[in-house]
Amino acid sequence: MIATIISERKKHYPVLLNEIISIITPQYGGTFIDCTFGQGGYTKKILEFSNTKIIALDRDKDSKKIALNFEKKFKNRFLFKNKKFSEINDLDLRKEKIKAVIFDLGYSYTQIKDPKKGLSFDASGELNMKMGLNNFSAKDVINKLDKKDLEKIFKFFGEERDSKRIAYKIIKERKIKEIDTQKLVKIIESSKIKKNYKIHSATKVFQALRIFVNKEISELIYGLINAAKAVDEGGIIAVVSFHSLEDKIIKYFFKSLSEMKSVSRYMPEIKEKSKPFKLINKKIIVPSTKEIKENPSSRSAKLRFIIKEKNIPNFKTDILDKFNYLIKIENYSEKLWKNYF
Repeated sequence: MIATIISERKKHYPVLLNEIISIITPQYGGTFIDCTFGQGGYTKKILEFSNTKIIALDRDKDSKKIALNFEKKFKNRFLFKNKKFSEINDLDLRKEKIKAVIFDLGYSYTQIKDPKKGLSFDASGELNMKMGLNNFSAKDVINKLDKKDLEKIFKFFGEERDSKRIAYKIIKERKIKEIDTQKLVKIIESSKIKKNYKIHSATKVFQALRIFVNKEISELIYGLINAAKAVDEGGIIAVVSFHSLEDKIIKYFFKSLSEMKSVSRYMPEIKEKSKPFKLINKKIIVPSTKEIKENPSSRSAKLRFIIKEKNIPNFKTDILDKFNYLIKIENYSEKLWKNYF
C-alpha cells in the first residue's frame, strides 16, 4: 500500500491528482500529511502553492533519496519520516493544524519492477515483497507456514478461488526443494481449474502475499484511525485505493464516523448527539477517460474522502471488530518472526 501507480511508459503519474487538489484546496495554504510519499507526486503539486507545508511518510527506504531533493528545495516547508503510515500518532503535531491527510495505496512501476523487492511474478529476483520495516519475506511465508494458513491468506487477501489446491501443491513441492518466484508461478498455473485470460494466473496469490508480508490490512485500519485523530476541524482525509478489499475497509470506516446509527452489531448504541465527520460525496470518484488513456494503470483507482466537522477526542468506530478476522490472519506472521519453525 505505498505510493502511486505509474504507467508502463515509466513516467510518474500521481493518480487522480486534479481531483485530490480540488478536494484538499492547498491554494488556501495549510499543513498536509502525505502518508505515501513515494516519488512525491502529490507533495510536489501541493508545495507549488505558497503557505503550504508537507509532512511526508513512507516505509520504503528508497523514498529517502527523493525526499532529500525536496528538503533542499523546500527547506522549512517539507519534513520526511521513514515511517509506516499507521505511525501517524508518533508524529509531534502539537504545533500543527492538519488540513488534510492523503493516502495513495497503490504501488509504483519502479517498485513492481525492482527485482530486489520481488513484487512481480515476471521478475527474476528473490521472492521478497518487503516494502520496508518488515520482519519477514514472502519466501518465509511460502516455505514455512502450514497449508491452512496459506489457504486462508490466498482466499481472504487475494480472493483466490483455487486457494486450497495451490496451498496443497506448495506444501508438496517445498518438501522437495525450497520454492522461489518462478517455481511459485508454475505451481499456481498448474493448480488453476479455470483460466482467467484477463489477468495473470498468479496475480491474486501475489497480491495476497504482498498484503500479508506488509500487514496492509492493519496498516490501513490504524492509519485511518490515527489520521482521523490527527486532522483538524474542517480538515479532510482522502484515500485512493486499488482493490476491493481496501475500498471495503475505507467505505466502512468513513460510514462509521459519519452516521448517527451504529453500522454493525458489534457496536453498542451511539449516544453522541452528532458524529465527528461528514460524507459530502458517498459515491467513489474514479479516473477520467483521459487519465486512463494516459496512464492505463489508473483504471482501477477509487477515491473516497471525508470531512471532519468537530473534534471529538474519543470518537467511536467498530472497524477493528468488523475486520478482526482479517487481522487474525495477518497475525499468522507471529509464527515466522517468533521462530516457531
